[in-house]
Amino acid sequence: MSGGFALFIIGWIVIMVVLMGIGGFFMFRKFLKRMPKEDGKSTIDWEEHYIEQTIHMWNIEQKALLEELVSPVPELFRDIAKQKIAGRIGQVALEKKCSKITQDVIIEGYILATPKRDHKFLIKKLKEKEIDITPYQPLFER
Repeated sequence: MSGGFALFIIGWIVIMVVLMGIGGFFMFRKFLKRMPKEDGKSTIDWEEHYIEQTIHMWNIEQKALLEELVSPVPELFRDIAKQKIAGRIGQVALEKKCSKITQDVIIEGYILATPKRDHKFLIKKLKEKEIDITPYQPLFER
């Protein structure tokens, strides 16, 4: 075997191990989210529950707003992010006993569902849409 071919094989093995490690990490995270908690439901089960309970409260404009707010999320992760955020929005709506999903509920649920590092994208998007963020400042500072 020549030296160049051996380096190619070693490089290929390293690349495959790294890619399998990355894939395994994301699969393990999904596995942990599917594990039941003390109440017998997993995190994903609760997200689906809140979405099912509030699906009738959404109108076309609110769905479009959610789509626009999650647009900075990379395409690969957008569906997962949208489910997580929609579940949290549903939870907020049920806790507030709302009869329909409003812009305020969407923004509050989005802030609560996303990590602090992603809030800058939300703030930028809200400013583009000319939505005042001052009522939501306490949520950003949590």
